[in-house]
Amino acid sequence: MQSHQQSDRLSWGDTVFLHLEREGMPLNVASVCIFEGQMALEDCVQYVESKLPTLPRFLKRVMPAPFGLGLPSWEYDPGFDLRRHMQEVQLKHGTDIELKALAGKLFSNVMDRQHPLWDMTVVRGLKGDRTGIILRMHHCLTDGIAGVGILSTLLDASPEAPRLPKKKIKFRVPPPRDTLTSLTSGFVDSYSDFVKRILSAMSDLLTMTERAAANGGSVASDEFANLMPEITAFTERLRFNVIYKGPQKFACAEIPLPEVKAIRHKSGTSINDVILTLVTATIRRYCELHGERAKGKLLRIMVPVNLRGDGSASDLGNRISLVPVTIPLDIRQPRKLLVAVHQRTEFLKRMHAAELVSLAGGLIGMFPTSVQGMAGPIVSQLPITPFNMVCTNVPGPQFPLYLLGHKMLHCYPYVPVGGEMAVNCAILSYDGTVYFGFSGDVHAAPDLRRVENLLMTSFTELRAAVGIRPPETKRPRRKRRVASAVPAPPKPTGIPHPTSSSLSSLESKRVAEPAPTAVQENALTQLIVA
Repeated sequence: MQSHQQSDRLSWGDTVFLHLEREGMPLNVASVCIFEGQMALEDCVQYVESKLPTLPRFLKRVMPAPFGLGLPSWEYDPGFDLRRHMQEVQLKHGTDIELKALAGKLFSNVMDRQHPLWDMTVVRGLKGDRTGIILRMHHCLTDGIAGVGILSTLLDASPEAPRLPKKKIKFRVPPPRDTLTSLTSGFVDSYSDFVKRILSAMSDLLTMTERAAANGGSVASDEFANLMPEITAFTERLRFNVIYKGPQKFACAEIPLPEVKAIRHKSGTSINDVILTLVTATIRRYCELHGERAKGKLLRIMVPVNLRGDGSASDLGNRISLVPVTIPLDIRQPRKLLVAVHQRTEFLKRMHAAELVSLAGGLIGMFPTSVQGMAGPIVSQLPITPFNMVCTNVPGPQFPLYLLGHKMLHCYPYVPVGGEMAVNCAILSYDGTVYFGFSGDVHAAPDLRRVENLLMTSFTELRAAVGIRPPETKRPRRKRRVASAVPAPPKPTGIPHPTSSSLSSLESKRVAEPAPTAVQENALTQLIVA
């Protein structure tokens, strides 16, 4: 087994996700992947087993510190059984709607902390000769960026099916540490982590002060006066900001990445600005669909920011900060909304909002672990709405990935819901496509699937507003009818010939129904609706 260079002690950020989780409210990240062709569970088990040496955390469980003094640690599960983490589900009808319903049920379940916190479900029976893979990992194990790194490690970049080992791989599990050694190590590691957080906080504060002094004029006074009231205002609840009860629903959609990039270049913004604009317009439409007025309201989105810098995406754990982006919900013109989003994200960058939130989070993390453990489940049930929703945007590989030689056609991300953020959105770009995954509480958003069409409507309007035409789809040429030398037999009277009836029906429909526009064709091809 390869040596594992990462610390086996959870960070304070990883521990927070353990403490906030409660029964019925799991805090996992996940992905719903669709592959071409058919795959059997046994083949997948053998394949994943061959990959485990590169993923030691998949063999480890979370062990709390003795007496709650110190941070939890990762320790090998002495009873590890790969089949406990992998299962197979056969769909009855094989539709995409059925797949999304299954994903919602899986995302509603809390994982067993007595074993490694991940699982994989092989979904068979999808129409169109496809297989689904649903991969779940606890948020204390990974964030979105690291999750993509794990997915890239599990899958291959080559379409050639790998040779699997014929013999079962044996893993050497080190004996668990005794209580005294674990307690002593926990104290030392926790004290070291505490000191590092203090030094890091002082360094961050000094760095922000130096930047503010060097770029003191980077924020205009009028811009500061206009936008600061939005940032400091209390978050106003929307219809889905209610205490999470569960279970969950899952909805998804996709749009072409080249068109998102074209919108970015045309408007002089960023890809993240375009994504936030689409999500904001979609949420406005969803609220108005239920009779909620958007006039004068603000949408506060929690946007995770990667703090790894030049580090590898495979670094596990959570290395993120949070940026609160507050956007007016009543801007209906798509281009004006995009300008408003860009103005606010740039303002937050100049104000170093991510560093400030990271500094505040580090100070909160200095509370004893036992206090965090008691407060977490209580906080998750309080009527507090710091944000309306989470919107995480993760860049993925822009080339196809394969599992056992089967190409991954689609990859829809999932971000957990909880507290009063009962509807959230995750975005992942993969192989030229931007994938959206919406997660929601069934009580807060029983019709969550509506956002799929609302997102496509918002995308079509924004694309047209910036002056970008949808790509033209080539229509097949109609073959010219050649006269036959043999005369056709006379049509029988009474019951019409089935072939003739079918042809005449098709011809009448072809004349009566107008051909779909390119916008409609493009929208239809992007939705995953059975």
